[in-house]
Amino acid sequence: MNTITWIFTGALGVVFTISGVLKSTMSRARLIATGQTGVAPFPMPLVRFVAVCELLAVAGLFAPWLTDTARILTPLAAVGLVFVMIGAATSHSSLREPRSTAANTIFLALAAFVAASRFAGL
Repeated sequence: MNTITWIFTGALGVVFTISGVLKSTMSRARLIATGQTGVAPFPMPLVRFVAVCELLAVAGLFAPWLTDTARILTPLAAVGLVFVMIGAATSHSSLREPRSTAANTIFLALAAFVAASRFAGL
């Protein structure tokens, strides 16, 4: 179970690092052109805030668990990503983008699994 949790954590880390970096550095037009269409209905300061939250969550997924310091932060970071994915899935659903909604739902499930697994390991 621990191996699966680390694999899912790694996948989340890669996806949200890329997403956070792109959202924090690209313009709205460029984000939409590269496929991040879910940002369209939101003001850019909110998009930038979410980007910072995603990057902090990535750090929270790894650092506390690996250093055995404040381990509660790891499942809480995963819960934070669950909420980000709820918002993303809702946004893509309202834009009638079923593939993006499905992808968001998968990442939501991965984050929920990591959260449950890490809460169980406390």
